[in-house]
Amino acid sequence: MRRSLLIRWIAVSALVAVCAIAATAWLAAQTTSGAIRQEQGQVFADDGTIYQGLLSYAATHPNWDGAGPVVRKYADATGRRVVLTTPQGKVIASSDPDPGRLPAQPSVVIDPLSVDPGLGVPSTPDRIDPSAVGPYALTAEERQSLMALADKVQLCAEKYSGVADIEVSPGGHPRVVVQDPFAMTRCGGLGLERPVETEENALKKLNQLVSACYGRNDQSTAAVELPAVNWTFEGPASSATDPTARNCVTSARREQLTPYVAPAAWLYITEKGSDQTPSGFTMSAENRVRLAEVAGGILLLTIVVTGLASIRLIRPLHALTGAAQRMKAGETGARVRVKGKDEIARLAVAFNDMSEARERLEAARKAMVSDVAHELRTPLSNIRGWLEATQDGISRLDDELVASLLEEALHLQHIVDDLQDLALADAGSLRVHPEPIDANVLLAQLAAAHAPRADAAGVRLTVPLMAEPELTADPVRLRQSLDNLVSNAVRHTPDGGSVTVTGRRDGGDVVFEVADTGVGIAPEDLPHVFDRFWRADRSRTRGSGGSGLGLAIVRNLAEAHGGTAAVTSTPGHGSTFTLRFPMNDS
Repeated sequence: MRRSLLIRWIAVSALVAVCAIAATAWLAAQTTSGAIRQEQGQVFADDGTIYQGLLSYAATHPNWDGAGPVVRKYADATGRRVVLTTPQGKVIASSDPDPGRLPAQPSVVIDPLSVDPGLGVPSTPDRIDPSAVGPYALTAEERQSLMALADKVQLCAEKYSGVADIEVSPGGHPRVVVQDPFAMTRCGGLGLERPVETEENALKKLNQLVSACYGRNDQSTAAVELPAVNWTFEGPASSATDPTARNCVTSARREQLTPYVAPAAWLYITEKGSDQTPSGFTMSAENRVRLAEVAGGILLLTIVVTGLASIRLIRPLHALTGAAQRMKAGETGARVRVKGKDEIARLAVAFNDMSEARERLEAARKAMVSDVAHELRTPLSNIRGWLEATQDGISRLDDELVASLLEEALHLQHIVDDLQDLALADAGSLRVHPEPIDANVLLAQLAAAHAPRADAAGVRLTVPLMAEPELTADPVRLRQSLDNLVSNAVRHTPDGGSVTVTGRRDGGDVVFEVADTGVGIAPEDLPHVFDRFWRADRSRTRGSGGSGLGLAIVRNLAEAHGGTAAVTSTPGHGSTFTLRFPMNDS
C-alpha cells in the first residue's frame, strides 16, 4: 500500500489541501490584522487631526474662549467624543453636552509651547508650534509691502533660474525660493531676508530675555542664531549649540510667546457614549470551533474529491501496465485504447507508437536473420558440397576447384565484413580517419579498378577529374563507398549503357555523384534503397544482385563523415546516387 500510486496521490493531495487551508487561514488572519491595523491607523489619524486642529487654535489665540465650535467641528468630522479640560479637570469645551465621566488619563496635552512629537505634528527643534508667532506677526502694511517686493523678486528670479516660488511664514513674512542662489542677489531679494520693524522689536525683546537668562547663568557674550527665526542677535552665549545657550533661547521664546497662546489644556478623545477607547479585536471560543469545523470539512471534501479523481487517473495506468506485461510475455502488437487528450492519453499514444515501432523492429530483425542465413547458406553449401565430393572421390581437388572454393570463401568474408561494418554503425563505433587527400588520385584508382568489369559488361565508364581535388576525408572509407556505388551501377546498366562518376565542390561541401543509364528504380522503392538486404528484384541472388548490404554501408559511411547519401531515379532512364559531406569535417 505504501507504494501504491493511489495512496501516494491521496497523501500528496491531502498535504496540498492542508497547506492550502493553512495558507487560506494565514491569509485571512493577515487580512483581519490588516483591517485592524487600518482601523487603528484611522483612529490614530483622527486623533492626530483633532490634536493638530486644537493645537493650531491654541497657538493663534490667547485663551480657549472660542474653542467650543472648533471642538464640535472635529467631533462631527471624526465621529468621536471630544472633551477639553484644564489641568485641574474643569471642562473648557465638549462635543457632548454632558461629558460625564472621563478617563483617568487624557489622550494628549495641548500646549503650543511644548508640542508632543509622537503624534507627527510639525514643530520647531524646541517643540514650539510654528503657528505660535505672537509678537512676530507682521502688520497688514508690512505684509503688503513685503509681498509686493516678493512678487517683483519672483518675476526677476524666474528669468535667471527658471523656477521661483514664494513661501510665507506663519508670521506673514514672504520668502522667495529659487534654485540659483545668486538670482536673489541680482534681483534685489536681500531685502526680503532682513527683519521688518515688528520683527526687530520682537527680536530686541527676545534678546533682553535671553541676556537676562545668560546673566543668571554667568555666561559670556557671543552671537546666537535663533531656531525660530532667520536672523542672529547679540547676546551672552558661548555657542548656539551649547546646552545652556539652547535652554536660554527656548526659555526666552516660551516666556515671550506665553501671553499670545492659550494655556495648556487636557484633551480627551473617546467613543461617543463611552468613556473608554475602542477595545482590541479578539476571537471567541465559539468562532474558533466554527473555524476548525469549516477547515475540517474542507479537508475531508478535498480528500474525497482527490480520491475519486485518483481512481479515474489510475484506471488508464492499469491498462498501460497490462499492455506492457503482455508485450513482455511476447505479444509485440500490444495496444491500449486512447481516450481524451490529457497527459494519460498522450502517454497511451506514445505507448502505442512504441509498440508499433517495436513490432516493426522485430519484423525487421527476423527478416534480417532470415536474409543473413540465406546469404550464408549458398556459399557454405557450395563449399561443403565440393569438399564432400572430393572426400568421396567423385571430384578431384585440382587448381580449378581450389579457385572456386576460394571464390566462395571470399564471398563469405565479404558478407561477414559488411555485417561487421553495419554492427559497428549500429553501436556508434564506426569511425573514420580523415586526412588531406587528392580526390583525382582516388578517382583514377576507381576508374582503373572497375574498367575491366565495365568493359566486360559493355558499359562505358567515365571518371572525369575534379578542378579542385584537395579535400579532407578517410581515403579507405571514401573508396569503399564509391566502389559499392560503381559496382551497383555497372551491375544494373545494360550492354551499351554508361556510368559516370563526378566530383565537385558545392559551397562548403564535397559532392560525388555516380550516374548510370540503367533500368532505374521505381518510385515506391526509392525510400527502401538504403535498407539492409533490400533488392528491387527479390528473385536476384548474390551472383546477380549482391547481398543487399552495400548501399546500407554507403549511407552509414556518409553519416560517419557528417554527410548524407541520396538517390534520384527515373525508371527506364537510370539512377544517380549522391554522396555529400562537409569538406573539412569528419
